[in-house]
Amino acid sequence: MALFMVVLVLVFILALSICTALLRWNELKFSKKGLPPGTMGWPIFGETTEFLKQGPNFMKNQRARYGSFFKSHILGCPTAVSMDPELNRYILMNEAKGLVPGYPQSMLDILGKCNIAAVHGSTHKQMRGALLALISPTMIKQQLLPKIDEFMRNFVSDWDNKIIDIQEKTKQMAFLSSLKQIASVESTSIAQEFMPEFFKLVLGTLSLPIDLPGTNYRRGLKARKIILTILKQLIEKRRGNQESHKDMLAYLMSKDDNNRYKLSDAEIIDQIITILYSGYETVSTTSMMAVKYLHDHPSILEELRKEHMAIREKKRPEDPIEWNDLKPMKFTRAVIFETSRLATIVNGVLRKTTEEMELNGFVVPKGWRIYVYTREINYDPFIYPDPLAFNPWRWMDKSLESQSNFLIFGGGTRQCPGKELGIAEISTFLHYFITRYRWEEIGGEKLMKFPRVEAPNGLHIRGWSSILEHTPILKSDRSAKGCICRIFPHLGCIYPVGHISGWDDVLLLRGLVANGTNEFFFSQGRNSAQALRSWIWSEISYAMSVRVIGTADLDSESNGLNSNQKGRQNDVKN
Repeated sequence: MALFMVVLVLVFILALSICTALLRWNELKFSKKGLPPGTMGWPIFGETTEFLKQGPNFMKNQRARYGSFFKSHILGCPTAVSMDPELNRYILMNEAKGLVPGYPQSMLDILGKCNIAAVHGSTHKQMRGALLALISPTMIKQQLLPKIDEFMRNFVSDWDNKIIDIQEKTKQMAFLSSLKQIASVESTSIAQEFMPEFFKLVLGTLSLPIDLPGTNYRRGLKARKIILTILKQLIEKRRGNQESHKDMLAYLMSKDDNNRYKLSDAEIIDQIITILYSGYETVSTTSMMAVKYLHDHPSILEELRKEHMAIREKKRPEDPIEWNDLKPMKFTRAVIFETSRLATIVNGVLRKTTEEMELNGFVVPKGWRIYVYTREINYDPFIYPDPLAFNPWRWMDKSLESQSNFLIFGGGTRQCPGKELGIAEISTFLHYFITRYRWEEIGGEKLMKFPRVEAPNGLHIRGWSSILEHTPILKSDRSAKGCICRIFPHLGCIYPVGHISGWDDVLLLRGLVANGTNEFFFSQGRNSAQALRSWIWSEISYAMSVRVIGTADLDSESNGLNSNQKGRQNDVKN
C-alpha cells in the first residue's frame, strides 16, 4: 500500500512537471521580441477552452492584465486580440494592406473554399458582386419580399393556444424562408432532408478542426457532403427541364448577358451555402431575442404593435407586406438594431496577416489571426447611455446608425451585404407575429450569450390569438353590422365577406370552407342571435373543419363591441 502511494505521488509529480514544461515551452515559442503581451496556453489547444467557457469574462480579464491589444491562442491559431475601437476600425477599413479574412479553419473547410468569407482580392469582388446582384433593393422588392411575405404569414398561422419553442421555430423560419428565396423550395421532402444536415453544418463551423469520430467537426464535414449532393441534384434537375423560376438559383445559373457574374457549379453551391449560413444565425437569433425582449417590455411591444396595426389597417386582409411598407417601420428597425446590440449576436470578426505588420506599436507575425472583438463597443456608455437597458428609441436618432462605431453588421469592405434583406425578413416575421398573437413565457429558461446566443433548453412560449382585440373593420365601420365576417388568423383582422340574407350566404360559406377557410366570426343585430345560431349549425356544421369562434351583437349606439363580445375575447384567450 505504501509503495502504491509512493508510485502515485511520483506519477502526479511527473505529470505536473510535464504540464508545466509544455506550458513553459509554448510561452517561449511565442516570446519573440515585439509581440503583444499575453499568454498562449497549451500547445495545439491554446486557451480555447477558457475562451469558450468564460467568454466575455476571459476577454475582460486579459484586457485588465495586458491592455486592449494582447496575444492568445484560440480556435487552433495564434491570435492577436483587439479591443480598441480605433484600431478595430483601422483593421476593418484596411483589407488588402497585409490583411485578409481569417476565419477558423473549421469554417473554411465546411463552408467551402469559394465562400465569400474565405476569398479576397479580385475573387472576393466577383463573389460579392454576384451576391449583391441577388439581394439588391430591386430584387428584394420584386422577387424576394413576396416570397418572404407568403412564407411568414403561413409559418406563424397555427401557433394559437400552443406551447412552442420559439428558438426552434425561428431556426426553422430562417432556414426555410432562405431556402424558398434561393430555390423556391417549400417545406417538402427536400427541405426536410436538408434542414437537419444544415444544422449539423452550422455546429461544425464553430468547433475545433479535429477530424475524429463523434466530433462536431466530423459531423459538419459529413453534413456538407450530403448538402452538396442535394444541391447538385437540384441544379441538374433545373437544367433538365424548361420550367422558368424567379429565384436566386435561377439567376446564378443564368448564362444570359444580364448576368455579369458567371459562376461555376462549385461556386454556385458554395454561394448558396454561404447565403444560407450567413443569414441563418443573424435572422433566427435576432428574431428569437426580439420576442424575448418584447415580452419583457410590454410598453415597447405596444408601441411596435401600434406601428404594425397602422400599416395593416390600410390593407385588405389578403394584401401582403410590400417594399413601400418597410419604410414606415422605423420603430421596427430600431427594435431590430437594439436587439442585435444588447444580445450581441456577433461578437467580432477575424482577419489574417499575409505579412509581418506593426499594430499599436507591436509586431504581429505573418500567418497570425487578428480577432476584432466588437462586443464591448455595444456596451460602451459613452456611445450608448444606460447600455444594459433595452431602449429602441435610442435608434430613432438616425445618426447613431451611421456612426463609425456601428459595427453590428460588420464594417469596412466586409459589411454584411445582406443587411437590408435580413431586416426585411425579421420585420415581416414580427409583423405577422405581433399582430396575430399575444404570448407568455413558459419555464423561464436560461440564456447563454457566448460564444453564441442560445437557450440550451429552448425558449418556450404559449401564444394565443389576439385577433378579437384587433378588429379595425368591426370597431370602426357600423356597416359591418349584420355581416358574416371571416377571420384571417395570419393577418390579425376580421373582414366582412357577406350579408346575412338567405341561401346565397350558405353557398358562400360552403365555398369558403371548400377553399380551406375554417374560422368565422358572426356579427348580427340584437334580435337575430338565436336564429343565426340555429342557421349556422343546421347549414354548415356538416363541415367538421369549421370552427365558429363566436357570435356577438354590435351596439348601434357606439363604434365599439359590447360587453358580451369582450367576454368572448377572454374566452378565446383562455
